[in-house]
Amino acid sequence: MSYISELQVSLNKSEEFEYQEQGFIKIFVNLNEGTKGSPVYLWYKKGNVAITRIQISFNNEMTKGLIDTGFHKIEKNLNEGAGGDNIYLWYYKGSLKYDVPITELHVSTQAAEEPNFFFGWEKLACDLNHGARGNWIHLWVKREKTTYICDIKATAKFEGDDDNFKDGYIRMDENTNWGAGGPYIFIWYRQTTDPKDAISQLGISTNNDESKTLQAQGYQIVNQDLNEGTKGTEVYLWCKKASTSAPIKAITLVIDKFDKEIYEKRGASVIMKNLNNGNQGVPLYLCYHK
Repeated sequence: MSYISELQVSLNKSEEFEYQEQGFIKIFVNLNEGTKGSPVYLWYKKGNVAITRIQISFNNEMTKGLIDTGFHKIEKNLNEGAGGDNIYLWYYKGSLKYDVPITELHVSTQAAEEPNFFFGWEKLACDLNHGARGNWIHLWVKREKTTYICDIKATAKFEGDDDNFKDGYIRMDENTNWGAGGPYIFIWYRQTTDPKDAISQLGISTNNDESKTLQAQGYQIVNQDLNEGTKGTEVYLWCKKASTSAPIKAITLVIDKFDKEIYEKRGASVIMKNLNNGNQGVPLYLCYHK
C-alpha cells in the first residue's frame, strides 16, 4: 500500500514549481487563509515508508522533545507574514505498535466543516493560523487501519516530552491553559488497532464532588490539573476501560458552544466542563467519538 511518506511546505511560486518537479502533490488550501500573510501550501509524496505521526510547534519549548525523538522539522513558518505565532510542522516515521501509517491528508478552513471529517479522520488540535486571527485551519490525517485511544496522559511545562514521544504518544498541540496564564499544559494519547485495549469512557471533574462520583464509577484520574497555575478551579481528566461500552476512536478539543453544537449534530460527544473553568482563558471542551 502507498503511504504519506514525505511532506513539504511552499511559501512562493518558485518553491511550488520546485516541488512539482520533485513529484510532490499539492493540497490546494492556503494555510494562511483569512490573514494578510503570504499564501502557504502543504505538499506530500507517497511511498512505501510511512509517516506515522505529525506534530505542530508554536513556541521553542515545544520543539525540544521533538528534536530529541528524531522528528523531522519542515523549516517553513506556516504563519509566514501573518503576524501570528511561528508555526512549524514536524513528522516522524515510527515503528512502535502505536505507530499506524498515515495514508491521506486533508485541510479544513471552517469550523462548520470539521465534523464531516471527525468520523474516520484524526484532527491535529493546533490551529495552523495560531495567533494570526485568520480562518480556523486544521490538518487532518487518515490512517491505514481504524485506531482507538488506548492511553491518555497530560503534562505541564514540557517535562518528559521526549519520553512521551519515544513511547508512542501523540501530543494534542493546544494548551489547555490557553489565554489563562499558568504553564503550558497538553493532553497526550496513544493509539491501538485493538478495540479490546481501548478507553471507552471519559470524564472531566471541576470539584471534589465530581471527582468522588467519577472515582466511585471506576474511572482513573489523569494526574495533572489542566488548570494548573491559573486562578481557576482544579480541572482533571478521567478515563475508564470497560468491555461493556464501545471503544473511543478519536478525541479533540472544541472551543465554544457553536463548535459543540455542530459536533454533536454529527453524533460526537462533547463533555460540557470547561477546561479553563473559573478563569478568563479561552473556553475549551473535550470532544470524542466512538
